[in-house]
Amino acid sequence: MNTVIPIAPAMPPVEFDIGLLRELPQTGPRYTSYPTADRFTDAFGYKDYLHSVAGLRTRGADKPLSLYLHIPFCENICYYCACNKIITRNRERAGTYLGYLKREIDMQGTLLGAMNKVEQLHFGGGTPTYLSDEQMGDLMAHLRRTFNFASDSEGEFSIEVDPRTVSPERVHSLRRQGFNRISLGVQDYDPQVQEAVNRKQPAEATQAIIDAARAAGFRSVSIDLIYGLSRQTLDTMGRTLEQVIEASPDRIAVYHYAHMPHLFKPQRRINEADMPDAETKLAMLSLCIERLTAAGYVYIGMDHFAKPNDDLAVAQRQGRLHRNFQGYSTHADTDIVAFGVSAIGSVGGTYSQNAKTLEGYYDALDRNELPVARGIKLTMDDALRRTIIQMLMCHFDLSMRAIEEAYPITFASYFATELEKLRGLADAGLLTLGDDWISVTPKGRLLIRNICMVFDRHLAKGVQGPRFSRTV
Repeated sequence: MNTVIPIAPAMPPVEFDIGLLRELPQTGPRYTSYPTADRFTDAFGYKDYLHSVAGLRTRGADKPLSLYLHIPFCENICYYCACNKIITRNRERAGTYLGYLKREIDMQGTLLGAMNKVEQLHFGGGTPTYLSDEQMGDLMAHLRRTFNFASDSEGEFSIEVDPRTVSPERVHSLRRQGFNRISLGVQDYDPQVQEAVNRKQPAEATQAIIDAARAAGFRSVSIDLIYGLSRQTLDTMGRTLEQVIEASPDRIAVYHYAHMPHLFKPQRRINEADMPDAETKLAMLSLCIERLTAAGYVYIGMDHFAKPNDDLAVAQRQGRLHRNFQGYSTHADTDIVAFGVSAIGSVGGTYSQNAKTLEGYYDALDRNELPVARGIKLTMDDALRRTIIQMLMCHFDLSMRAIEEAYPITFASYFATELEKLRGLADAGLLTLGDDWISVTPKGRLLIRNICMVFDRHLAKGVQGPRFSRTV
């Protein structure tokens, strides 16, 4: 179902309310999907995925495709990292992986390749540029032989790079290979912070890659930062922001470091005594918002900022902004086809995740099966709540009447319990409740995850043990 939901015009800027932020944060999902990935089960497998594709073919595919490729390899470990990665300097492993990846591409291409254009492509990791220039060129050529790609001006084809491992010449090659958006991991410019998290990255190296991306004609350059790292202070964060603003990327992501050493072993190497306390982290967040908005960046939501003329900001103004496993996206309502170990896709009303280990991934492909290890088929209730969460996360407004037109429900009775909880958040100043609209206030935008959690039916069932990051 293609649902067009109206949005309210002209969102006011975000408002930093230190009292609310102290009082209301809790742990909760980031809602890059709904239901969230922790709700996937191994009861959903390869045959279920095939069934969802068959249903898509029967109904007629009207959505463009978005491809996600996961390259898990890294040369060195960054202590803060929570990604699915494999640390190795044995480059032969990448060659083996590439062979299996191309086999998976062929299998997915047989199922979906002729159905619609690829409007979005994203390479994540790990470190995608762990692949050599020749291997990347081979992989991109294989993708283009298998799928029908949109033009460079129409599509968004992005890659994450580690400035420590690529040269300006490699950046130019990536552009020739078809990428038009590039994202750089920076985290923090301060040398002491970099040392504490085992990611030494000279500012000159980062700037050289940004300059090369501009010269090569990349449409958008993005920088990732993290606040809450070991040895970070307000002063170091302020200096990092100065350097970021001077570099002038099109997009900036400022992530809150989620310290969960019980889940991610590399984080056990971080000295917790050197980490900033909760009050300092809130001050860092306030500083980021203040400095970046003063520099002309638009606060998109969660942890993302963009220049007013960037596609992300334009999509939000036009009501086209979407949220998926890569964060905020300019291409709404695509079927996401996932490739590689642990990669997550979304096709035909289902979510599916590949095997999380190389052994499991290779074994499935050796059996001539797609390596789908777990997933979930969405119910009507899931699809309904996903639409609501998407609209709130992306546009901070929701028309209850529009939801009633798109789904066979009466909003006030179907969500009576949720509306009662929202009244409590309205009393706290996070949102306003009208006869038709649920509107998030400027001070509620930083706590949008808290608001969305009200509509999370799966979360309401309760879980065992900590597995989510704090909402702020």
